[in-house]
Amino acid sequence: MGRGDRKSKKGKVWNGSYGVSRSKKAIKARLKRVSSKKPGTVTAVEEKPKAAAKRVPRKKEAATE
Repeated sequence: MGRGDRKSKKGKVWNGSYGVSRSKKAIKARLKRVSSKKPGTVTAVEEKPKAAAKRVPRKKEAATE
């Protein structure tokens, strides 16, 4: 499936055409959803979870005899 294949998405992009693999309606709808989001809203993807504290191994107690 390369650029010359008119049935694949890569082929459609290269050829500049639309169809089942690259639907114009779907592309426009996706662009509309992305652009309609309010600027400055925080999404879950942008937030980074805090790193868990590293565990320090316990020192072995010396045997007292």
